[in-house]
Amino acid sequence: MIGKLKQNLLVACLVISSVTVFYLGRHAMECHHRIEERSQPGGILPLSNLSTPFVYNKDMPLIFIGGVPRSGTTLMRAMLDAHPEVRCGEETRVIPRILAMKQMWSRSGREKMRLDEAGVTDEVLDAAMQAFLLEIIVKHGEPANFLCNKDPFALKSLSYLAKIFPRAKFVLMIRDGRASVHSMISRKVTIAGFDLGSYRDCLTKWNRAIETMYTQCLEATDKCLPVHYEQLVLHPEKWMRTLLKFLDIPWNDAVLHHEELIGKAGGVSLSKVERSTDQVIKPVNVEALSKWVGKIPADVVRDMAVIAPMLSRLGYDPHANPPNYGRPDPKVLDNTRRVSTKQPYKTPKGENLHTQLNLNS
Repeated sequence: MIGKLKQNLLVACLVISSVTVFYLGRHAMECHHRIEERSQPGGILPLSNLSTPFVYNKDMPLIFIGGVPRSGTTLMRAMLDAHPEVRCGEETRVIPRILAMKQMWSRSGREKMRLDEAGVTDEVLDAAMQAFLLEIIVKHGEPANFLCNKDPFALKSLSYLAKIFPRAKFVLMIRDGRASVHSMISRKVTIAGFDLGSYRDCLTKWNRAIETMYTQCLEATDKCLPVHYEQLVLHPEKWMRTLLKFLDIPWNDAVLHHEELIGKAGGVSLSKVERSTDQVIKPVNVEALSKWVGKIPADVVRDMAVIAPMLSRLGYDPHANPPNYGRPDPKVLDNTRRVSTKQPYKTPKGENLHTQLNLNS
């Protein structure tokens, strides 16, 4: 009798133990699954104007547009913004700065050692960068099937961005360095590290910056498309078709008429403080292509091939003055004639944009 009681108690204990282990194991698996979900940067954005919430994560097909400032990055993003399935928006300014900080930490052996000792490993930093950049890109504008970021110097970190956003694609805007530098100097566009009082210094800095980005673009192979500003302006349809095919975005004629969608819902939003705004409100034209000719000091023109060797590498003749970029499409010629009438361009609200810029400067 006692033996049978002991046997029953033992069976009961085994059953209770099994149930307990099963429950604890299941609970642990659920917790692990939740932790894994939380470790993935991204989230759900509830929106009143959408039937389903906007879900975003690091595997989204993000687009990054960059290049040396004054190289057509604003025009490119405005043309893409005109597409109903794309949203770029204004420069965030914070994205290239946080990327530069991450680059600085990685380059300093001493700083990296301190971070590792504190448990702030590369994996921790990468997850934090993914989350931070995603939040900025997603939430600084309206949702869209394709989200893009246009901060020119962000592409100095192209290789790193390709690592943390595996499905991202990159558009590197390239422009004749003489034109870019003349534009930044004549329009007084302040860029950190560039001495606007010296063409020689600015061309040297241009050369260094574009070399850094172009090298990474080539290394990214099928993830990065170099686009020459001059060719985009001369042949906009050809290059926008090439670009949209590269990005796996269906063709839409709206990208050829970005100026008609400025300020409209779902169209192109422009910043009143970005220096390119007063130019991209106009249709694509060739006015700015050769404005630099005759404006660069003679000694700099003489030494151009040495100062900026990337000109030759990118297909520009450092000795051509003026250069021959090619013949524009008939539509572009027509746009240029209309633009050359010097009539002030208006925003969709009927206000003169130059007045707006002055009031907000």
